[in-house]
Amino acid sequence: MSDLLFEVNNKVAKITLNRPEALNAFSGEMLDLWIDALEKVRDSDEISVLIVQGAGKGFCSGGDIKEMIAGKGFYKSEKDNISNGIRRKNSLWKKVQRIPLLLEEIDKPVIAKVHGVAFGAGLDMALMCDIRFVAESAKLSESYIKVGLVPGDGGAYFLPRLVGRDMALHMLWTGEVLTAKVAKERGLITFVVPDEELERTVDDYAEKLVSGPQLATQLIKRAVYQNSEMTLRSSLDYISSKMAFVMEEEDHKEGVQAVMEKRKPEFGK
Repeated sequence: MSDLLFEVNNKVAKITLNRPEALNAFSGEMLDLWIDALEKVRDSDEISVLIVQGAGKGFCSGGDIKEMIAGKGFYKSEKDNISNGIRRKNSLWKKVQRIPLLLEEIDKPVIAKVHGVAFGAGLDMALMCDIRFVAESAKLSESYIKVGLVPGDGGAYFLPRLVGRDMALHMLWTGEVLTAKVAKERGLITFVVPDEELERTVDDYAEKLVSGPQLATQLIKRAVYQNSEMTLRSSLDYISSKMAFVMEEEDHKEGVQAVMEKRKPEFGK
């Protein structure tokens, strides 16, 4: 069985991290398949939503501690990732760091479905997604400090944008383990869900997004991300252009008609 599973059903893609015996810690194979899957999601017109999840008892524990103990690098690989500085850098730049860069290119909604543990780079992979549904019993931690590492995957970029600079520093300096409830209070996650309802809740949410107007959904995502880097004038100029485009879509006409007729719209006809 491969270290990552990828499937598409009814326009919903699912990436399943599949090393349950290692709490889905990274491997070279997993990262290669992850990159390939994200490229498919980005490029396919048959995919509207992506869900990222973990197999077994947890979401993802990030770097492989057994490989670190053995002095073989951050993750399981047959390649030499540690003999010099450039190899160590490239093990991140060409593998782990490709994931946030590809996610930035995906306009479709990306949902993290988190259960069990999400530690270190595993937590950061959830933070890179658009929204996070987390099981009540889950535990989350920026655990790099406990093994003397820095967040090499992009955690220092994503975490402060969610919880603020001071709280991000606290979490990274201490490796504090959070419950889902506390993580929600800090703004780290979007929804806390009873364990037994997690799968159904995420699937229902994805189905709702699939049934919506796809171009508008994607443009909303792009506008929200772009606006974080724009002035007000640039933002308004950007969004007025998108409004001009989306008003030409049949989905807009269908939505207006449905409101007038007091019925549920049928987008994508």
